Amino acid sequence: MKKSALFAALLAAIISNGATAVQVKILDKTFKPASNLLAYTEFELSGEPLAEALGLDLDLLDPNALGLPTAFDYAAGIESYEYSEEAMYALNYQSTMGSHLANGPLNKARGGSLNSLTKRIDDFAKAVGLTANEVPNNIYPLSLPYAAGLPEFATAPDRRLATGERLEVVTATGLEKTVISMVPAYVSDYQSLAWRSSTFDQSFNPAAIGGIFLKEVMWSQDFLGGMHITDSDEEVAAQSAMMDRDGKHSLGVSAADGFNGLMLTEMSIDKLIIMQQQLGFDGNKLGVKFTPNYDPKNGPIWFAHRVNVIESQRHGVNAIGSLRVSDGSSTLRDTWQMLWPLAEFFAFSDQRRANSGHNLALNAIFDGAPFAAAPAVNIDNNNQNDIAASDAFSLANNLSNLVFKNIAALHFNASQGTFVTEYVQGQQGVKVSTYDAAYAIVALSIFQRAKDALPVGYASAAGGSASLQTQQGKQALAMIKAQADFIVAQLRLSNGLVADGITLGKTNKLNKGVTLESQFAAIRGLVAAFLATDDQRYKQVARDIYLSIEQQMFDPNINTWANVPGQATVHTPYTQAAISGGLRETILHLKNEEGEHEPALELQALTQRYVAWFNTVINGAMQLAEPIGDTGELMIKGDNSSDTDRDGVPQITAAGGQFGTAAAMANSVSIK
Repeated sequence: MKKSALFAALLAAIISNGATAVQVKILDKTFKPASNLLAYTEFELSGEPLAEALGLDLDLLDPNALGLPTAFDYAAGIESYEYSEEAMYALNYQSTMGSHLANGPLNKARGGSLNSLTKRIDDFAKAVGLTANEVPNNIYPLSLPYAAGLPEFATAPDRRLATGERLEVVTATGLEKTVISMVPAYVSDYQSLAWRSSTFDQSFNPAAIGGIFLKEVMWSQDFLGGMHITDSDEEVAAQSAMMDRDGKHSLGVSAADGFNGLMLTEMSIDKLIIMQQQLGFDGNKLGVKFTPNYDPKNGPIWFAHRVNVIESQRHGVNAIGSLRVSDGSSTLRDTWQMLWPLAEFFAFSDQRRANSGHNLALNAIFDGAPFAAAPAVNIDNNNQNDIAASDAFSLANNLSNLVFKNIAALHFNASQGTFVTEYVQGQQGVKVSTYDAAYAIVALSIFQRAKDALPVGYASAAGGSASLQTQQGKQALAMIKAQADFIVAQLRLSNGLVADGITLGKTNKLNKGVTLESQFAAIRGLVAAFLATDDQRYKQVARDIYLSIEQQMFDPNINTWANVPGQATVHTPYTQAAISGGLRETILHLKNEEGEHEPALELQALTQRYVAWFNTVINGAMQLAEPIGDTGELMIKGDNSSDTDRDGVPQITAAGGQFGTAAAMANSVSIK
């Protein structure tokens, strides 16, 4: 396949799909952290955790053995999972699309110089047992990302080569061979991987901040959820929160993962301090202060939909100069995309005395070194004496309280039992988006679990040894139930699918549009509601929606789903987030059990749908590029191919643009 055509906007490429041909048009390559990184979070959850839940021994996975042990195992455990991780690094470490950590509040408190940040990074390396030369050169860590930008490189990536190792590989075509890998300089030196700054939308948007924040905390929980033996790099469970101080063990499940976990946590804390200090908005001015005693009845404070940034430079890197609100509305999408990661971060950094079951490895992260512990008043059993502070848990506590109270006060229509999309000029709107209402359920379910000390992250569907039964947890459950009931009663159409939305009024008016993202988001939300409430109705309706998708939206010509079979469907990262998340929940929770015999809900049928969707839509269209390394792509001595694993996704240097394109997802693609 001639891949260059994929990356010329509006030019069609033909990709092989069995006996048929799939027509693909890349409509827009813009990288938007809000949608891209939500999709990649769902990819992460639909990656190794999903494959392992179905019985895969993860040690059997090899990025250089494409399609093995099975096509599903590889698509989920390697490609879905690793695409997710690499996109985070592309934005956070390489892109330059935002304000630099050197000019953020944490580094300012340590002196505010590049040297003080360098020392902090060196301390992280020591804490996990890495040597300084193992940390990538010219890393460009961000505090806050901008709302959008083109992920094309500003200069040619440094392709000077060093010899890697001899590898046994299996390509997508089944070809087995022995190769000698070559390692380009850009793998360990990020200076040449900056994106074209002239394309950046220099504004802050809560959903964009939430998108990368969610990626950071999901990976941080994974990377820092255990410890390792420093000398051997062998992962071990933490036996105490002090084990990293015994001279034998270090933080993180491995040295490399631990380092990234600490870096990502630092970046998360930095962005939360900026939000707490500078981005609170009351409809008139920015920087409005709020505390854990915040009550929207006394005057709401929220995060404005769009804040323009006048960029400045300090120490030769980006800094926030001044800020101006250009769209002061509160949107439901901004709100749930911020609530979800805040809830995850609350659980990740939880030091409440009542939470006796918190992971000891995570306790070691927030015991004063390398990150500050929470003040005693914020972790006691009295919620009324909490204060605003700049440590991780206090930030998560204060901000999640604000956002949770706002989703209830500004966006929840209590009389109808549903969330509305906007709060503008002091007025709650009347539009309901099925997508956003369903994902609000997901965010609230994580918030409830975090507040009640139940597992989140990869274990967000698991039970816990105890639940704190908090008042806010009960409020979240009540809204989850009301919204799920509204989807079941008000948004379903006579054909079994769900409408894209509804306008509230004396007589509610359905928007009878039917899209893939609405269907799969509804499944995602209803399964979250089922797991939170144990109400079997939500599970049954979710099963019925999936069966309706299969009956009415499966397009045999492309071997996956379409809005209208036989016609072009425009896919976005939000579409991929919903499909990945909804299909994963179907596989885990809606598949046939004893006595159920729906052919479409047999596990084999579901995993086949996963592979067909991933190969056609993700590898065949949405994923613009892949880096050298963990995704299976190599530079091979004597082989000039830009797609050595033959999966249809080119290397970053061959992915269009003057100098190449980062490992990101397109903003919109047409598939027929």
